Amino acid sequence: MRVLVAGATGVIGRQLVPLLTATGYEVTALSRSGRPVGGPGVRAVAADALDRAALTAAVREARPDAVVHLLTAIPAEIDPRRMTRDMALTSRLRTEGTRNLLDAARAAGAGRVITQGVAFGYDPDAGHGPADEDQPLWDNPPAQMRAPATAVKELERLTAEADGLVLRFGHLYGPGTVYAADGSTVRQIRNRRMPVVGQGTATFSFTHTHDAATAVVAALGRPVNGVLNIVDDEPAQVGAWLPELAAILGAPAPRKIPTLLAGLVAGPVGVAFMTRLRGADNARARLALNWRPRHTTWRDGFVAELGEK
Repeated sequence: MRVLVAGATGVIGRQLVPLLTATGYEVTALSRSGRPVGGPGVRAVAADALDRAALTAAVREARPDAVVHLLTAIPAEIDPRRMTRDMALTSRLRTEGTRNLLDAARAAGAGRVITQGVAFGYDPDAGHGPADEDQPLWDNPPAQMRAPATAVKELERLTAEADGLVLRFGHLYGPGTVYAADGSTVRQIRNRRMPVVGQGTATFSFTHTHDAATAVVAALGRPVNGVLNIVDDEPAQVGAWLPELAAILGAPAPRKIPTLLAGLVAGPVGVAFMTRLRGADNARARLALNWRPRHTTWRDGFVAELGEK
């Protein structure tokens, strides 16, 4: 099977491309730079997803049977008070870029489309406990989150129109992410600049980038459409995972600050991320894809990535 990976140089793509070649797929790695990724046998091509003509030509030449959409342009560090600005290019890639890519895939005869969604956009007021895929996404998040959230919904709508599959990944960790040893979140934790806000009641569902990649490989081999949560088995509140991650890093315990003070510093989005997010449930992906995360819990995953070697 010929697979085109759009966003092949990103944190998931760098894990995915070698897995695909190792399991017998013929891979075209598409990125804006066209930088080689994945070793021998991978064809690297350069195209900007926002340049419709160039993208269409690149996809047509690749003649893929399947297209995997991992295109993002997320900054290494996001200012929650300016999230709309910081996520603007990613929002365009999730709307205009998705439309261009799926149209190109359709014109090239690709029969399978898999796209990257997010598993931490569920409405926190719609229920309790980890959300399954039938739960509603957040319709009225804080103002700076609205444009990015709308872009994710548009990506999912376009994927559904193409009879594709959206894999909703959790908070990504692993090489190249904000939770890597040199990532911005780890740096903030080491410097005691990431506090527990209020009671730390936001629930995070984490996904290691390798587990995200294995889910894509599993999905390529199964005729599953719709949406699936690709997360580990242990959703955890900030009040639990943040102090434990600090201990794994050998960093000082995080400070605790009131919600009101956090709002003055980080704005409504910062407060929402630390107090309101809802975790996700992976049971449907386990059944539909016969997929299992290698890192079943963030505890083991963080130790493997960031603990003493």
